[in-house]
Amino acid sequence: MIVKVFLLISFVGILLLSGCNDKRLYYWGKYENIVRQSYVTPSEVDIDTQISELEIDLRKAKDSGKKVAPGFYAHLGMMYAKQGNIVSSKEMLLQEKALFPESSVLIDGMLERVKKNQGR
Repeated sequence: MIVKVFLLISFVGILLLSGCNDKRLYYWGKYENIVRQSYVTPSEVDIDTQISELEIDLRKAKDSGKKVAPGFYAHLGMMYAKQGNIVSSKEMLLQEKALFPESSVLIDGMLERVKKNQGR
């Protein structure tokens, strides 16, 4: 009996967790691969390439009528900041915050860092 209850709880947990990464809900494009590659082999994916690929994915997402994945705008905003494009950086970070209000604390911190680095 305990095993059946455990299996049922495990199955429900897996279903709930798999719903968080529903590929049909968001347009992911190359976003996941870009983020992974930027951490695993950062020398293989430069900032300009990341921005270019993400901008293409942004257009494809709009064409498909889907929202981009959580973190997409934040990552693009970080890349714009690294490139020195502060206006676009802030725009993307504010877009992330608007679409995913639960990210407000993180995004506010990122906006502060962009602001501090702007004077450098």
